[in-house]
Amino acid sequence: MADPKDERRPAGELEASVMAALWAAGAPQTPGQVQRSLGTDLARTTVTTILTRLHDKSVVERHRQGRGYAYVPVQDAQGLTAKRMHTELDRDTDRQTVLARFVAQLSPDDERVLRGLLEADEQSGG
Repeated sequence: MADPKDERRPAGELEASVMAALWAAGAPQTPGQVQRSLGTDLARTTVTTILTRLHDKSVVERHRQGRGYAYVPVQDAQGLTAKRMHTELDRDTDRQTVLARFVAQLSPDDERVLRGLLEADEQSGG
């Protein structure tokens, strides 16, 4: 059974902490290794549950190591953020309106970056 202290933390916060630990490690990690690197009071079973959920979401891959698994992120942090943005965009049927509102809310700096990326993509034939 999960420790009551673990249940008070939002799942997204726990997943983010586990992902940060995996990215920092730079190598496949077992639940026990992740637990130690977090340096928190999370039970190993809780870390295992979080890693299993991340695997089910295709955010991490797992490879057999001994009797358990070692986990590794599928993408870096920026790639995962981009994937989430695509997931949100795919949830709405009116993509044009969603994109228009997204662009309208960009800061001038972000707009300049996005324009540069789009222009570079056009020049490369993408």
